[in-house]
Amino acid sequence: MEFKHTLPNGLNYTDEDIKNLINEYNVQFVKLQFVDINGQVKNLAIPSEHIDRILNNDIMLDGSSIKGFRNIETSDMFFYPDKNTFQIIPWQGHDGKNSARLICDIYNADGTPFEGCPRCNLKRLMAEAEKLGFSMNIGPEAEFFLFEKDKDGMVSTKTHDRAGYYDMGPDDLGETVRSDIVSTLQEMGFDIEASHHEGADGQHEVDFKYSDILTTADNVATFRIAVKAIAAQHGLHATFMPKPVYGINGSGMHCNISLAQNGVNAFYDENAEYQLSDVAKYSIGGLLKHIKSITAILNPTVNSYKRLVPGYEAPVYMAWSLANRSALLRVPAKRGASTRVELRSPDPSCNPYLAFATILAACLDGVRNKIDLPKPVEANIYKLSEKDRKKLKIESLPGNLKEALGYMQNSLIVKTALGQHIVDEFVMAKEIEWDNYRTFVSQWEIDKYLAKY
Repeated sequence: MEFKHTLPNGLNYTDEDIKNLINEYNVQFVKLQFVDINGQVKNLAIPSEHIDRILNNDIMLDGSSIKGFRNIETSDMFFYPDKNTFQIIPWQGHDGKNSARLICDIYNADGTPFEGCPRCNLKRLMAEAEKLGFSMNIGPEAEFFLFEKDKDGMVSTKTHDRAGYYDMGPDDLGETVRSDIVSTLQEMGFDIEASHHEGADGQHEVDFKYSDILTTADNVATFRIAVKAIAAQHGLHATFMPKPVYGINGSGMHCNISLAQNGVNAFYDENAEYQLSDVAKYSIGGLLKHIKSITAILNPTVNSYKRLVPGYEAPVYMAWSLANRSALLRVPAKRGASTRVELRSPDPSCNPYLAFATILAACLDGVRNKIDLPKPVEANIYKLSEKDRKKLKIESLPGNLKEALGYMQNSLIVKTALGQHIVDEFVMAKEIEWDNYRTFVSQWEIDKYLAKY
């Protein structure tokens, strides 16, 4: 059922607007959505007749039940819905009845924003940027795989097709799935710019238009849910796991970044070198300086580092370029209002609220401290020898989650971006994840050593 209601430009939903929409679309349940520290979307379904309680911020949450939130002694928390995120959920309609969602901030019992809520934290950092006169826009390019299910309905690692980059049917078996994904997202208000088959077997990409970092973080969370839901309708499993199949490319989420001042792109300067403003250059300098410290947030799983290896087009080398896609950061050719920097290391398993907060903090630190950037590297870094890379002072990203966590724990910029609560809870959870991985005996080890020794 298409959701045709749109907000007039510059206006916000009122309580009365939402109540009218609930009646118009026969909404039975309102899902109060939020994300935990790992970026997993959670929700509480409330019958729509309780919409007044929802809009008055009267719905409570047991914070002790959400990892990384509160302990049992201080567990009472409240949902504060963002009214402008009200949306019909297209794939959940049944017998003429619909469900809607509201994306929520999580607040403490005393009416203050919860310091461990990733969305509240991002809003806090955005307010700090506004004091400096800046806002940030991000356009993500999230890749995903489509896998078949076995006869019992369990997920397999058999890719849905064996097509390649920009291929089309009949080789690209995902065309219909992608079309349905695009249609669903458009119903939800997304401005879809492109969709195509990616380079690996069964790998796809759907790109939506950039926006401010809060809206984009909301959109990434919604995007991941929608892709999985539509794939399931086709009997497939969609995954944003960074490296699900050995020997082929993994999935990234390249982020196209720009800062704005008074609504004008602050990265463009017609008369400057490369037509990049000082703000753009300092932002690149800040990202290069802090990228090791924020990598655990941008690439938060053990599996993320199976993607970040040489040989699979993944950006592991800390350099910037004007066109060269082997560099970690590149500046696409468009200028003017489209001037941006593409950060190529993030993957789609990241928590977008935390990822965008750290990216913003790194850029702002570059601007505040006028961090110079090195000369661009236009050679194919993948083909440079280690000696050549050392000569050019090109370092590599952390090689595993444990190494990345070490850089993160010692970083003041990460603590500035996320706050102590999120840093402590994130690191604790990820150290447990690393230790479980480190001590697990894999099938590779069994195949390699059991008979031999």
